[in-house]
Amino acid sequence: MILERFRLDGKVALITGGTRGIGLAIAKALGEAGARVVISARTSVQDASDAFSDAGIEFEFIAADMRVETSANMLIQQVLERNGRLDILVNNAGVAIHGDSADFDDDTWRKVMSLNVDAVFRACRAAIAPMRAQKSGVILNIGSMSGIASNIPQNQVAYNASKAAVHMMTKSLASELAAENIRVNALAPGYIDTEMSRGGIENPEWFPVWRDMTPMGRVGEPDEVAAAALFLCSPASSYVTGEVLVIDGGYTTR
Repeated sequence: MILERFRLDGKVALITGGTRGIGLAIAKALGEAGARVVISARTSVQDASDAFSDAGIEFEFIAADMRVETSANMLIQQVLERNGRLDILVNNAGVAIHGDSADFDDDTWRKVMSLNVDAVFRACRAAIAPMRAQKSGVILNIGSMSGIASNIPQNQVAYNASKAAVHMMTKSLASELAAENIRVNALAPGYIDTEMSRGGIENPEWFPVWRDMTPMGRVGEPDEVAAAALFLCSPASSYVTGEVLVIDGGYTTR
């Protein structure tokens, strides 16, 4: 049956930035589909534990600051030591910093790039060897519609550039690894009701523009992103690689 192709029983899934927002929703969706879930963030959050407990999902937590160069190797090594394999890697940890480009100093630029680009590449690189050894694997990177369109009215040159880099990294890795049964895809969410977007949603100058630029006239919910993530992480998408799936309420159609 087609629904069975969405099952992830026996699979081990690692989700970075998995304690809140989109990452938490994806981790729950993969867990509900049967995956053994490992979430990572800089610090554990009780709300995440409560969310998994309420859903009846067992999970592991490993603390890691993905901005530290050694974290990706450490994190994936711990997953392998505890679980014996890594089937799914979801690179969700990220940061958004707004500001006029003329005032955007090097340190702030590096804060965005080190987490949104460098850490994503390091995690992908660390996952390749174990996935090659088991002759299968799925990598899902979280990009953004901001890697496709320069959304307004906020200025966010570093964030936009970082997410465009994630999209091309995804396509390049997908092309490189496809023959080894390792699929690499990305999601490009629009405005989603999460802690990261809350400031903009509550901004009386920004949010009317966001809403008016979105044909569906609303922000999305984390579960709407998680459903797409489940598709791309499951056998249901077995012939899909190198894709950037946009989930933006139609924003990029305009």
